[in-house]
Amino acid sequence: MNTLREVSAATNAVVTAIDPPLPHAADGPLAGVRVGLKDSIDTAGVRTTCGSAYFADRVPDCDAEVVTRLAAAGAQMVAKLNLSEFAIGLTSQNSASGPVRNPWDLSRVPGGSSGGSAAAVAAGLVDVALGTDTGGSVRVPAAACGVTGLRPGISVVPDAGTFPVCELVDTVGPIARDVDLVARVFAVLAGRDVRALQPAPPRRIGVPELWFDDLDPQVAELVAAAGQVFADGGTELLPVQVPGIASAQDVLYTIIYSGIADLHSERLACPELFQPDTLTRVQVGTGVSEDERAEALGAQREFQRGLDELFEHVDALLTPALPVDVPPARTDDDVLTTTRRLAQLSAPWSLHAGPTLALPAGRHGVSGMPVGLQLTAAVGGEDLLLDAGAWFQQRTDWHTRRPPCAVG
Repeated sequence: MNTLREVSAATNAVVTAIDPPLPHAADGPLAGVRVGLKDSIDTAGVRTTCGSAYFADRVPDCDAEVVTRLAAAGAQMVAKLNLSEFAIGLTSQNSASGPVRNPWDLSRVPGGSSGGSAAAVAAGLVDVALGTDTGGSVRVPAAACGVTGLRPGISVVPDAGTFPVCELVDTVGPIARDVDLVARVFAVLAGRDVRALQPAPPRRIGVPELWFDDLDPQVAELVAAAGQVFADGGTELLPVQVPGIASAQDVLYTIIYSGIADLHSERLACPELFQPDTLTRVQVGTGVSEDERAEALGAQREFQRGLDELFEHVDALLTPALPVDVPPARTDDDVLTTTRRLAQLSAPWSLHAGPTLALPAGRHGVSGMPVGLQLTAAVGGEDLLLDAGAWFQQRTDWHTRRPPCAVG
């Protein structure tokens, strides 16, 4: 199973192949780079479904701003990629186009909601993919599929023409095999000059004390080993406490679910068109009161103040990306419990206005599935993270490993 057609069918990562690619500049910093777009990102003249029966035949008139920027840099948009319906969910099983499968093990989920984006990169269907990240939707699938993903800071990359989940915390970010390509694409997306990476370890990395007690021991071991790579390079590792982190996921979900309910209120008149797992989440949001939402927004501001103070003492924070091994695809899981578990380590940093980078950190000793880490920096810290990630990838080769289901 190694032709593009076979791999695409096996992973179900592609909703629409774009052949020939969308119009693009003949040259530029991304000339020749094959890009896949999460199918919630508008493409003029090409169906953009958001993984939903509601949008089965939706064809936008205009490109999203990120597509315009990529095309001007010479990138070739070759595919629209599968996702959790309306970018809601962390397993990418709730899509009108069918579930996405992880190229490392087709019986397991690829993470979500940008599951098709991460799976397509890991499987070699595209060189880079765009995802969106609200509560971990770039970082979770990047980790689950053994690739590199960046959640940029809030409002650093334009979201015009990208279907929202919750605009207060949404970001658009690149997923690629390595930091170098992620960095080049990020610069284009952010409207910056593409710069040469300056690989360097951070001076001080804070290692947050865990706020739950059931981290998978294999994940803990591999991420600790990754921390030691930085320590061996001269980084000082400091145990830190992050104020408010124990309640951060609840705060985030209150904000997100209330936003989802508002966004989809009219569609609730035809609930049968939703995927069941999506409908469950939308309905949760209808129970969030205005007072609860206002209280959560206040807690978010307080959490950000605590992080701002913490980043005066450390350059980055190191955590695992997922607290568990990549789970099998199942139909009998409680969707809210599964979502909460998978997002335990990604959700807090979605309350933060700064960036987080997910990097491959090893292979699980029991399942052989990828394990990822996260590095989080202060507002404006994208370059610091990318330089640190490039340095880490010079000393490790996890990002070069290819899954069994891959083109070539």
